[in-house]
Amino acid sequence: MPIRPAPMRCALAATVLVVGLAGCSAPTLPFARLSGLVTSKQLDEISGLAASRAHPGTLWAINDSGNPARLYAISARGRLLARFDVRGAKNIDWEDLASFDLGGRHYLLVADTGDNGGLRRDIALHVFEEPPTLANSTLQPAWTIRARWPDGPRDVEAVAVDARAGKVLLVSKKRKPPELFVLPLADPGREVQEPRRIGRLAGVPEADPGLQRNEPKLARLSPQVTAADLSPDGRTLAVLTYGSVLFYRREPGQDWREAVAAKPEAHDVPLIPQAEALAWTTGGAGLYATGEFNPAPIFYLSPAR
Repeated sequence: MPIRPAPMRCALAATVLVVGLAGCSAPTLPFARLSGLVTSKQLDEISGLAASRAHPGTLWAINDSGNPARLYAISARGRLLARFDVRGAKNIDWEDLASFDLGGRHYLLVADTGDNGGLRRDIALHVFEEPPTLANSTLQPAWTIRARWPDGPRDVEAVAVDARAGKVLLVSKKRKPPELFVLPLADPGREVQEPRRIGRLAGVPEADPGLQRNEPKLARLSPQVTAADLSPDGRTLAVLTYGSVLFYRREPGQDWREAVAAKPEAHDVPLIPQAEALAWTTGGAGLYATGEFNPAPIFYLSPAR
């Protein structure tokens, strides 16, 4: 859900600055470099990103609430390749997107879990089989996971899929520390599921003292979790906040409760206006990240391995 912390002209100026810096100097952050720029007006509030398992070099993207229920295929450089209108699901507040393989097939999961006003008890996760070709068409969910929070609404903008374990991981946005929930990935039919809290994320950085002093409102937003994705090998949960990119690594024999309780590898967010989308590459060597403004820079991130 947009927070709109700054006027649009600030976002555009930031984007121009990023492009200019990428062309004439080394990136400020050693683990981040500019990959592309999304300029299509159809993608002006990107809230979720996922790497295609069926189409090499392709990313899937979704828009936030207030936009049509559509999935978009784009290149890593930001060029729009195709769009797919969704039948059988509404975009109440789509906030994250994940790709995964199951039973030899490639899937996408769209998380309709946003709740900026703290009013929704019910959420939905829509699972789509990836289309075989990238041409404008329609999609409908293969199945939908409907769930209800057991103890009151939560705003969740970060969702990842652990297909090996048959689970969906959900991270709350505004709670301190952020909470980690799980849901079964399997088709529940008409049954409404209940997310189960299994842990809390340690080591989420607060804003630096300068920002806390000069921009207290932005400083309060900085540690809020806006996206997540699980590496293809299932070992590293990447988590995005407005201020940081965090990597929680699961050691052999650990469960996710233990993994997120340990201090993560942390990096400052690159210059992405309202960073809200994060996706591992299909090979797991790095990640792509982008945000909700348009034009939106796409950064490629290279964590320590």
